[in-house]
Amino acid sequence: MADAGYDVADYRAIDPLFGTLAEAEALINEAHALGIRIIVDIVPNHTSDANPWFVEALTAGPGSAARDLFWFRSGRGEKGNEPPNNWESIFGGPAWTRTTNPDGTPGEWYLHLFAPGQPDFNWENPKVREEFEDVLRFWFDRGADGVRIDSAALLIKDASLADFDLANPPYPHPFSDRDDVHQVYRDWRQIAESYPEPRALIGEVWLPETPDRFAQYLRPDELHTAFNFDFLGCPWIASSMRKVIDDGIALHAPVGAPATWVLSNHDVIRHVTRYGRADTRFDLQYRQFGAYSDLALGTDGLGPRSCCCWRCPVRRTSTRARNWAWPKSRTSPPRCGRTRCSSRPTA
Repeated sequence: MADAGYDVADYRAIDPLFGTLAEAEALINEAHALGIRIIVDIVPNHTSDANPWFVEALTAGPGSAARDLFWFRSGRGEKGNEPPNNWESIFGGPAWTRTTNPDGTPGEWYLHLFAPGQPDFNWENPKVREEFEDVLRFWFDRGADGVRIDSAALLIKDASLADFDLANPPYPHPFSDRDDVHQVYRDWRQIAESYPEPRALIGEVWLPETPDRFAQYLRPDELHTAFNFDFLGCPWIASSMRKVIDDGIALHAPVGAPATWVLSNHDVIRHVTRYGRADTRFDLQYRQFGAYSDLALGTDGLGPRSCCCWRCPVRRTSTRARNWAWPKSRTSPPRCGRTRCSSRPTA
């Protein structure tokens, strides 16, 4: 796996590392019998370089219909040795990788906003849209109660693929939060609402600089909710926590959507580690790799942080396999009453 499973080669199957489709269907049925709902993680911005579509695109050559499902372009420079533009991967380095032609000569480049093993789909191509609508129905038909949409704001690109100032991106951004992405989710909402028990659409939408744009994803005909990452990154300071909670509620109110409160997820520093640090902030550009963390302090404060999260209206979210980093002697989360907690945020 190029990115811990976010390089999906087959959207209708289970990687053998984790089991089988039959086992997934059994899990959904058993969960429903226990009153538990199942959310499936879907990755629509990019796929795996092992996806049959991409494998075909590599062999089909420039100008083919198979390549139009992705973003293939000729390189710049005299011999095409330079990437088609200056876009950078979110993981660092160029957002382009050059292919090799069947005869061994250098070929076109393809776009990947993440790892080279994760080529981006071209959402201007109707076949891509039809494919993912079918994928949604595939999982909803098997009882999945909804989907978490990975990198939900990145699907649509500026087709001109023009260079831009990375330190001062233009508006609209060339590949993030473009207006046309909302039609994708309006179409998905119609699919979700077509079931006797409507399915839920949950977006991973990172837009810290434009909270007003964030709320647009939660309009009544689009996503049901999206992760509140401002809450996730907030330091454990009473005034900061109050502000981010009040702002979150106010942000969601105009569109009538519930706020989703998140302490951490698989992409960030887990909250036991973060709350054991002297500086409890988090930001994608401020991860504090290598910073000392007092895990006993972080664990002791988990209950109050969780209480704060659970007392916020209306929705709390846990994303797969929370690795809270308990000290080795602890086998379960510490108990904490909702009305009395020993660890409090600083003033």
